[in-house]
Amino acid sequence: MNVVKGTGNQPTAVGEDVTERGADDRGARRRRRGPVILGSGILLVAAVGVVGALGLGGGGAGADGAGGRGTGGQAVRVARGTLTDRTEIDGRLGHGPEVPFRIKKSGTVTWLPESDKIVRRGETVLRVDDRPVVLLYGTLPMYRGLGTTEAEGAAAGSGASGDPGGETAEGSDADSRRSNGASGAEVGRGGDAQQPPVPLHGMDVNQFETNLSALGYSGFTVDETYSSLTAAAVKRWQKDLGLPQTGEVDAGDIVYAPGPVRIASTGVRVGADAVGNPLSYTSTSRMVDVDAPASDMNWARRGSEVTVELPDGRSVKGKVTRVGKDASAPGGGGADSGGGADGGGDGGSGAKAATVSVVIAFDDQSSLGRLESGPVTVRHVVTQHKDVLTVPVAALVALAEGGHGLELAEGSEGGGTGRFVPVKTGLFADGRVEVSGPQVHEGMKVRIPR
Repeated sequence: MNVVKGTGNQPTAVGEDVTERGADDRGARRRRRGPVILGSGILLVAAVGVVGALGLGGGGAGADGAGGRGTGGQAVRVARGTLTDRTEIDGRLGHGPEVPFRIKKSGTVTWLPESDKIVRRGETVLRVDDRPVVLLYGTLPMYRGLGTTEAEGAAAGSGASGDPGGETAEGSDADSRRSNGASGAEVGRGGDAQQPPVPLHGMDVNQFETNLSALGYSGFTVDETYSSLTAAAVKRWQKDLGLPQTGEVDAGDIVYAPGPVRIASTGVRVGADAVGNPLSYTSTSRMVDVDAPASDMNWARRGSEVTVELPDGRSVKGKVTRVGKDASAPGGGGADSGGGADGGGDGGSGAKAATVSVVIAFDDQSSLGRLESGPVTVRHVVTQHKDVLTVPVAALVALAEGGHGLELAEGSEGGGTGRFVPVKTGLFADGRVEVSGPQVHEGMKVRIPR
């Protein structure tokens, strides 16, 4: 059969054999770092020569120079092993993005927590005028004060759902009087003795009562109505906090977060005005943020399992939990980042590809040890073939009649140098290629051409 010799340009292999002739390992693994994705695309080099018709037994070697081919190149064995095609990209270990606490309490900051402090439900986030601002769990912001009654007009404006968009001026005025210590009866009258007070209700009430119950205060029903029983429980809570026992909660007394938080930074000092964003928080859980190239996002799917190599060299299991929906705009290099003075080159060597934010979480936080932050490498297995015959990609030759083959090395069974056997190729990965065929078996020696 006629053959055209060719080589491949792939990363190194799983279980590559030691060469028979002791030649230098020319397939040393080179890993590209992020955010560059390692793919498994294959490109066989263009044919470098056509070999004349060869006898299956290699008898015509002397005439066509086959004997000269037998003295060059590197001999390797066909090995059995596992080929793994994987994505690899750089990331950052941390606690996720910082979120500002929106503080509505007017006054002077008299105490701030230290950075990295973990704050849980019922604990103090900061103190304003020496009064605590308490953390509770929830997603609905504290948009109004809570008490036993509100003016009928305010109730009608806000609706049963407690929608802040429907709150009337009268309701706002009632909240203002409530925060200044007005009693529930006064608020209920709203300046008009003809209007009977109605219970304050809404989803924000339900969220607050859920937290109050979780803190161990009872005697009321967790629902959407702020009843007198709720107010009695609030008085007990206020007593434990060292606050005046009014039974009502001001909008600035509470901040909500989805769960426990880690104080990330403080933007003011003690003595500054409290209103605004005096401090920010992050998740208490460690996670990895990755800027993944928008051009290759097949691996980045919610629930995909990945392996994360930590700064100390250990590898832990993680899972993709969030994938951004928007790609960042590509960032180009400077005007001089292109080719030479003549304007040649692709001009994009310094450009940064568009990326999408990907977040990786860990089910077992203890597996991370004491590390809080640092650079990491994220790997995701795309395809894996186990228990297959493999050779270095460079051992492949392109046959003139089509397909690929392997050239037998000296000492191979069934013939010497110059004999080619056809093979079917499978997965390309780690610098090796999966091969199969009736004439290929584990341990046979083949030659990598010069």
